[in-house]
Amino acid sequence: MQPVVTNQPASPLEAPKQGLPVTIITGFLGSGKTTLLNYILSNQQGLKTAVLVNEFGEIGIDNELIVSTDKDMVELNNGCICCTINDDLINAVYNILESDKKIDYLVVETTGLADPLPVALTFLGTELRDFTRLDSIITLVDSENFSLDLFNSEAAYNQIAYGDIILLNKTDLVSLDRVDKLEARVREIKAGARVMRTTKSQVPLPLILSVGLFESDQYFQPEAQEHKDHEHHDHHDSHDHHAHHDHDHHHHDHHNHDHHNHDHHDHSHHLENDGFTSLSFQSNQPLAIKKFQNFLDNLLPETVFRAKGILWFAESPSRHIFHLSGKRFSIEDEEWLDRKQQNQLVLIGQNLDHETLRSQLQDCLC
Repeated sequence: MQPVVTNQPASPLEAPKQGLPVTIITGFLGSGKTTLLNYILSNQQGLKTAVLVNEFGEIGIDNELIVSTDKDMVELNNGCICCTINDDLINAVYNILESDKKIDYLVVETTGLADPLPVALTFLGTELRDFTRLDSIITLVDSENFSLDLFNSEAAYNQIAYGDIILLNKTDLVSLDRVDKLEARVREIKAGARVMRTTKSQVPLPLILSVGLFESDQYFQPEAQEHKDHEHHDHHDSHDHHAHHDHDHHHHDHHNHDHHNHDHHDHSHHLENDGFTSLSFQSNQPLAIKKFQNFLDNLLPETVFRAKGILWFAESPSRHIFHLSGKRFSIEDEEWLDRKQQNQLVLIGQNLDHETLRSQLQDCLC
């Protein structure tokens, strides 16, 4: 089976693939949104991010990072900015788009009591859709205090129901059994979400920013999506874990740098929290397509959240650019030109068995 993705026509209300990528951060009161925003602002590596918040006072930015402030914007020395929404999200986004600051990424925080969908619709249903691309909705959950029954809140439910990535936060404050039960409950509400366990809202940024998980057609065109899923299933047999996907994974992926000059160890120094690790695999032998397909479909653990690299298949003369995010992957063709034929692959995930994964990848070689 050729593991090559064909681009399907975009649906009329699908989020644009180009434009400033946007992540929406949601979560109930006290779940850790502000801590995550601070973590994002403090841990950029060449990516200039703008964070939109309702109140500066709530976020408590590290004073050592601050270069200048005015009533609507705080500028940081790493190139990031933090701006207030001032009750008008569209104008706030335009202020960033029209700013003389070069911004690569936009993160928007919703209030703790808010349903994230209206915020998502602002980017999809207004003129902003021509200038921005909704990348994902991240939901933080307080593992210690979260209870849908206690909150009795439709907003709390919708935050999970619309979340593409769900961070079970504050896991250091509760028992493993409690977190397991909470994760099971969350998966009942949102079966397809990527769920990760965190403490102090710390998660490697390549796992949550520029991941291309948001698909607006799942909210607007359920019949079309159902038809697409049916065709998808028929064509690819039983892709239980990872399925080919027609997302354009080259949009604004600033974590990618240069595919062929990429230092595959550059993730490891900020992957030490909560069991996140990075596995690098390189080989001067080609892969067998069927073996690698089987690895993706049947062997790759669900705790591998992200993967990227260059693939060389014995059956193909092309150089293949590989991206995996959650349960979807894409493989796109390029020419090798004068580059050396080889495999370079990085897997990022939580509690990975490196020895087994390395052995399984080795078995995929011809």
